[in-house]
Amino acid sequence: MNHAFVTGAAGFIGSHLVDRLLADGVAVTGWDNLATGQLRFLAEAQKNPRFQLLRGDNLDLPALTAGMRDTDFVFHLAANADIKDGWSHPRRDLEQNTIATFNVLEAMRANGVRRMAFSSTGSVYGEALVTPDRPTPETDAFPVQTSLYAASKTAGEGLISAYAEGGQLDEAYVFRFVSILGERYTHGHVFDFYHQLRQHPDYLRVLGNGRQRKSYLYVQDCLDGILHVARAHTAREARHRTQVYNLGTPEYVEVNQSIAHLCAELGVTPRLDYTGGDRGWIGDNPFIFLDTQKIQATGWRPKLTIAQGVVRTVRWLRDNPWVYAARGVNS
Repeated sequence: MNHAFVTGAAGFIGSHLVDRLLADGVAVTGWDNLATGQLRFLAEAQKNPRFQLLRGDNLDLPALTAGMRDTDFVFHLAANADIKDGWSHPRRDLEQNTIATFNVLEAMRANGVRRMAFSSTGSVYGEALVTPDRPTPETDAFPVQTSLYAASKTAGEGLISAYAEGGQLDEAYVFRFVSILGERYTHGHVFDFYHQLRQHPDYLRVLGNGRQRKSYLYVQDCLDGILHVARAHTAREARHRTQVYNLGTPEYVEVNQSIAHLCAELGVTPRLDYTGGDRGWIGDNPFIFLDTQKIQATGWRPKLTIAQGVVRTVRWLRDNPWVYAARGVNS
């Protein structure tokens, strides 16, 4: 890998990836429409002569194709990740996740770029009807999809594997993440809870019953996994030239436990007001726990626990209150 192209380069995960690649001596072209990405996340990268940021949209195929010229690896991270409010704008998942992925693949084909990594989601497993508490492996059959976001990511995975099978890709890596935590975090439960507690530290509104069980992963551990297998070329000899990996921690917590970690860091003891039911919104999966034995067999291990990831996220949000205004969240 000499020159990487990163979609969603100004986002939470994308900006960290840009920094990691540059530190490793890789030239990087970043691509972002800055709808949710933050230029401040790329402040250090923009001082590096091996980095170029292009402002563009994945739906603009001619511009995307031109921007990808002379690169040799694509990290496709850009997506609409608004699962909770997906039914308020259902076309957004189709356009920004599925059609955008098709355009990335077509731009790669036009430029002869034959290696890629794709950020999918553990949500593609829906609500697998399996033994309680059993982590979901990559080999599980997909059930009926429960969110537009997961459905659009499933379609993206299908396109990628079809392009690889059709001889258009030499290596394709699909990563099914749990929710990611860490510095530059700009949406999700810790973001929402911390915002509430800044406004009213005496009570916290919790969607659902607080007993939803979820796994989370620290952002640098996530990037360790992505870069580890990409550099090992594990997809090169794989069937269909595609490798699918779950990425997560070998543990999960209840939402209530995550709240406890957050509140302990802030030194508050709010009253918890639950909205009721076993899930927070339409499409919310009350149990997400991924089996990561496949990627662990390659030598990757997460370094931080969920509790440590929550604490680092809270500390970053506390030190960077500007991110709420930047995301259009009222103070």
